[in-house]
Amino acid sequence: MTLNDRRDDDLRLDKGKERMQEVFKNAILRPGSPEKFALQVVQEAIKPQKQTVLVLDENQSLENALRTLLQDLVSAAVKSGERTMQYGKLIDIEDSNCGYITRLLDIVLYLCEKGHIEGGMIFQLLEDLTEMSTMKDCKEIFGYIERKKDTLGKQELFGRGKLVMLRTCNQLLRRLSKANDVVFCGRILMFLAHFFPLSERSAVNFKGVFNISNETKYGKDASEGASIDLNFYKIFWSLQEHFRNPAAATLPPAKWQKFSSNLMIVLDAFEAQPLCDDGGNVNNLEQEEASFSIKYLTSSKLMGLELKDPSFRRHILVQCLILFDYLKAPTKSEKDWPSDTMKEEIKSCEQRVKLLLESIPPKGKEFLQCIEHILEREKNWLWWKWEGCPPFEKQPAEKKIGQDATKKRKPRWRLGNKELSQLWKWAEQNPNALSDPQRVHMPSVSEYWKPLAEDMDPAAGIEEEYHHKNNRVYCWKGLRFSARQDLEGFSKFSEHGIEGVVPPELLSPEVRSRFHSKSSEKNKRVKREEESKNAAAQPEEGQLVQAATTGVDAEGGGNGAELDESAAPMDCDAAASIRGGGTSPEEVEKQSPDIDTSQEAGQSEAENEGEAEAKAEAEEATVESNTEIEANPSGKDSNVDAA
Repeated sequence: MTLNDRRDDDLRLDKGKERMQEVFKNAILRPGSPEKFALQVVQEAIKPQKQTVLVLDENQSLENALRTLLQDLVSAAVKSGERTMQYGKLIDIEDSNCGYITRLLDIVLYLCEKGHIEGGMIFQLLEDLTEMSTMKDCKEIFGYIERKKDTLGKQELFGRGKLVMLRTCNQLLRRLSKANDVVFCGRILMFLAHFFPLSERSAVNFKGVFNISNETKYGKDASEGASIDLNFYKIFWSLQEHFRNPAAATLPPAKWQKFSSNLMIVLDAFEAQPLCDDGGNVNNLEQEEASFSIKYLTSSKLMGLELKDPSFRRHILVQCLILFDYLKAPTKSEKDWPSDTMKEEIKSCEQRVKLLLESIPPKGKEFLQCIEHILEREKNWLWWKWEGCPPFEKQPAEKKIGQDATKKRKPRWRLGNKELSQLWKWAEQNPNALSDPQRVHMPSVSEYWKPLAEDMDPAAGIEEEYHHKNNRVYCWKGLRFSARQDLEGFSKFSEHGIEGVVPPELLSPEVRSRFHSKSSEKNKRVKREEESKNAAAQPEEGQLVQAATTGVDAEGGGNGAELDESAAPMDCDAAASIRGGGTSPEEVEKQSPDIDTSQEAGQSEAENEGEAEAKAEAEEATVESNTEIEANPSGKDSNVDAA
């Protein structure tokens, strides 16, 4: 190829590049969303032959043209004195804050997302834009990246541009000040945590390297006007050497002894000067977000004020907890493990630090709980790194396809799942299973109340809160069983509660006497009352039999040895009173208490031998006796007088 040919090719490429730039300049000014005209713009710029996806050479040409156009737009923004992302605001579109550069990025992002151009082109434009802009403009550029992070993180774009985006963010972090741009640095780190998956090995510190460049410098001599102890000042700030590099400055036994002694001095000073919950400290913590700094000043003149600052104390104590967690965490080499004595010292120091954090106002307990939660999650992160950072995403299960290359249809179960359907099918095949008497077994009353009887035994030593009587379901079922099978025991519930329902044969003698002694005496009293009522129900019949016996003896002239002399007149009087109806048989029995009870025994025996004959003889004797009494009004028997 001759020099003229090369010159012609360069001129042709330059013309094509200018034509592409002109097409995209016109596209920036077009209203509407990029979805309506983006593909048409690419076809006008490249003029592909009946395809919507560009080949390698076409992508390279388009990328060069877009990078040049972006550079021209940034230069024009600088010359006009406007902000990079605000240059050339478009009035005729919905977003009035959308400038030329923002519009161009939206068009390219849409084309990359749909696959019309190479997916990494948008990341290259963003990298060039951050390199050409000041840090003030980079904040707005990064704001655009944050708004589009969901689209940029898609799989079709992430694989093409993740390294470019990582390089862009790292370059921004190097340009930023760690003391003045803390918030912006945090935004970049949060974006990387969202943009890269959790299992990304590039973001994991496998070797455990510490940032030893973070050195804390402090004065070796006391400043003029400083009222703080110089020795304490040096001891306090020397702790930062151990916090900066724990492995080298703390793990050796000699250095650990130095660190622990210095830490005890600092903790003693914190405990000797406790902070009070006043309004000044609270306002200081509330304004901390606006005046936050990653490094504290180490001037000896400020030492007295810093010790009174609750935020400063929390900063130092949280550093101690982080160091203790690092020392307690197991490592791969056993030689780095702390000794038993060192573990005890770490435990005691950690307890003191937590108590101090809890006492710092305001909301010391809540702050300590948050720190403990964060440190616990940090342990999980540490274990995950030691295990080789296994991915968190679970792979989808492989779908098995049948021999006929068709998916098998899932069976539909009658009752929702396989187990319930099998159980229902088994019940249909065995109809006697539901009516089997052994299917549902109802225990007897003695068997059911046996656990409660064991609880009531003092020898068992069961505490009151663990008794079965506290189980409401158990007591309710037991009362139902007793109501069906032991009605007498069920009636004792109102008098003794649930413990009175327990059958007495299950209880020990001591417990049985407490619940069933009174009831036995009551039963005996009831039986005696029933016997007395039965005896009082037969007085009239006994009196009639006695009068009949007396009349037979008088008529037959029998001897009066069976009757006392004083008994004959009283019997006659009783008969007369019965005949006259003046006195009832019960009153007669009360008025003649001297009647021999042996006669009543004879009457009962006569009734047992023949009830019908005794009644007939008694009626005849009563009639004869009444006749004799009317004939002899004096009431004395003639046979007795003759005797």
